[in-house]
Amino acid sequence: MIPISKPLIGEEEQAAVQRVLASGMLAQGPRVAEFERAFAGFIGVRHAIATSNGTTALHAALLAHGVGPGDEVITAPFTFMASVNAILYTGARPVFCDIDESFNLNPELIVDAITERTRAIMPIHLYGQPADMDAISAIAADHKLQVIEDACQAHGAEFAERKVGSFGTGCFSFYATKNMTTGEGGMITTDDDDTAARARQIISHGMKVRYYHDMLGYNFRMTDLAAAIGYEQLKKLALFNARRVENARFYDQHLANIPGLLTPAVHPHRTHVYHQYTLRITPAFGKSRDAVAEALSQQGISTGIYYPLPVHRQVAMQTFGPVAGAFPVAERMAQEVLSIPVHPALTDADRLFIVDSLLSQGA
Repeated sequence: MIPISKPLIGEEEQAAVQRVLASGMLAQGPRVAEFERAFAGFIGVRHAIATSNGTTALHAALLAHGVGPGDEVITAPFTFMASVNAILYTGARPVFCDIDESFNLNPELIVDAITERTRAIMPIHLYGQPADMDAISAIAADHKLQVIEDACQAHGAEFAERKVGSFGTGCFSFYATKNMTTGEGGMITTDDDDTAARARQIISHGMKVRYYHDMLGYNFRMTDLAAAIGYEQLKKLALFNARRVENARFYDQHLANIPGLLTPAVHPHRTHVYHQYTLRITPAFGKSRDAVAEALSQQGISTGIYYPLPVHRQVAMQTFGPVAGAFPVAERMAQEVLSIPVHPALTDADRLFIVDSLLSQGA
């Protein structure tokens, strides 16, 4: 099979892990601090706080901004459930706005969703393409709201030549399938000293000084083993992303103007890093999305459906009010999206085989 994703772990990561094992300092220690400094510099902010995964990064970032029971956070319904779970963990309520053709939050709908309880806006840079951060940042400033960026799929993506994770408080995931990985891990990025200090307390049992607990905190810390991998992966991220972009351009060129098959809509001022290359299979293609996915699987090509059911339609969300039809763009996309392999381990032959296999499915 040609896999939908493939972590690229080399000798550098293996040697870095061996050095940590030999040191005897396996938990949060000097490698975590080194990785945090490097990642903060990469994003262009003063602070980066390493966490155990992307979900804990989102949870801790929301708490660091004081989001809690009775508050509302505006976000998109088209995402992985973890984005919304992080809001629920704080006791706050997610308030959804529909998406646009970029699969991201539609800023034109945000103002109407703001109430006296709104505390933050959480754009999700889905598949590696930034949301419209000019519009979202302006709305947040006008209404005195926090911006929590879910950049878990967007390592190195840029809006107007500025990296995501630097517009508000950024949250990243380093899960195994991401553009860079630590196996499991996350990162919070911010330019605000107070937010960074609160986040550090929250992820480490509420401690500023060891064994003195000033607030309720959690064990959301990263290990030195994970950080050692992440530090080496960060050095390679530019090359990984460049290959993803090259693969995406190949698909764009060969799959353009195919009736019923829509390539990703990349909006102006965005640098897309293609965590996923996500097509839309519409009725004019002649086969359903699921039939195309099955046919590709039979030919040895793995695909992904991210995501088959919007968050507001999930059983776990039914007590929060949104019903079927409430967000028509998100619901239509959930029926059409199909991600094909775009990871940097693809060969040129792989790409051509995937294109030929897709074209053979059309009407």
